[in-house]
Amino acid sequence: MLKKSLVLMSVSAAFFAQAQDVSVIRNTVDVYSSSPMVGSAKFNGMAGANGALGGDANSLLTNPAGLGVAISGEISGTLSVAGNKNSSTWAGSTLDYSKTKTDLGNVGGVIAFPLMTETAWKFINIGINYSNQSLDNYVESAGNNKMIYDFDTDKSSAFAGHAYNRYGHLSKMSFGVGANYNHSFYVGAGLNFLSTSIDQYDAAAFQSIQNKSIEYFSKQNTPYFERSSGFSASLGVIGKLSPNFRVGAALETPTFWTIDRDYNYYNDANTGDGIGYENRKLTTPLKATVSAAFVANKNFSLNVDYTLGLTKPDYKVYGSAERELNDFFKDNYKNLSELRLGAEYRVQQFRLRGGYSYISSPMDAIAISSYNDAGIAQDNQSYSNLMLSDRNLISFGIGYDFKSFYIDASYQNITSKYNNPFLRGVLSDQVDSAYYSPSNIVSSDAYAVSNVKNTRNNFFLTLGWKF
Repeated sequence: MLKKSLVLMSVSAAFFAQAQDVSVIRNTVDVYSSSPMVGSAKFNGMAGANGALGGDANSLLTNPAGLGVAISGEISGTLSVAGNKNSSTWAGSTLDYSKTKTDLGNVGGVIAFPLMTETAWKFINIGINYSNQSLDNYVESAGNNKMIYDFDTDKSSAFAGHAYNRYGHLSKMSFGVGANYNHSFYVGAGLNFLSTSIDQYDAAAFQSIQNKSIEYFSKQNTPYFERSSGFSASLGVIGKLSPNFRVGAALETPTFWTIDRDYNYYNDANTGDGIGYENRKLTTPLKATVSAAFVANKNFSLNVDYTLGLTKPDYKVYGSAERELNDFFKDNYKNLSELRLGAEYRVQQFRLRGGYSYISSPMDAIAISSYNDAGIAQDNQSYSNLMLSDRNLISFGIGYDFKSFYIDASYQNITSKYNNPFLRGVLSDQVDSAYYSPSNIVSSDAYAVSNVKNTRNNFFLTLGWKF
């Protein structure tokens, strides 16, 4: 066993034991338990609030009954420009990183079928919607020269920094049908097919005190590469209480994920270094949405949505790893809730839009062992926003309707602040989650925890055709 001058202290049982990576918990909530909400520029300009308004293919993102509101066909495509900035502060130093990515954010279409009958059923409409969002995220945290690691009697190194790096995307393809009963009651259903691609890295650096050279370490079982597919279904209704007021309700089943992972492993007793493979099954929360809308006239509308997760993430148990994950979410996960408010005002052919969204923090306060700025590990340090936190979104949008064609643009600003744990890696007879370089090993029972401010500035441009 290597001699270490880092102080090792056990992690609180309330947090997480054994070899699970923090990123597994983060991605379970941030990626697999949340669906992409990238719609058209109109949808995004109203913060995704359309559960009781409906009228286009983006209804499949909130309430499929909104398909039944459409009285004509429509197709649109949306260009997404996603900007992501992280500022990570630890041990008195702040590191910033920004990245901008342009992609196809949304494609949607509705075909309206008027029913030429004398019944109260007026339309049967079919919709399709594709939504795509980037998962790219990079957080670099500074080093701390007060944290010294002795690899042997002739070489000591100071902690020089850490980097968490994730590349990938999350997409959702939805197919649905909506019906219109007497222009006063609408019902709809949808099928959702999701996919993810994630390439993720977790690396630490140490600088030699003797010659100032930098040595880089990868956490055990990283880098890893995930390719996943999921399925869910949704049902919804919208009712007009009066010509000016509407209410809606929708239910989306849990998403049933199949996750395939390839990962790099190190120092295996039999095979040394190599590449491994694993498969997991994950069921994410059942979600319910209730909505209300006020339509003053043809020029102004206002919509409010509230979405609540009714269950918790649950992995199919193949062994102790999945059992530990389920126990963690049972004890520490809070049912996710989101409030969305959006409005649109029309001035002849011009459209003005705005919105606000709030997503609650998904975690309870969690206690862990963590290093202070002096490099000393302190037990039972409580963090209320560990790994993830609540998020605030503000949006604005404009548009112009050319009757058959239209063009819309919108902007979103999304902010959150959270505590970013890293560096913990245990090496024992039963557990190996340490950090490895080609020649050395670093293990620590405590975390370093940086404070991260995340800011996302997203722009959207939509071109659409009504027929």
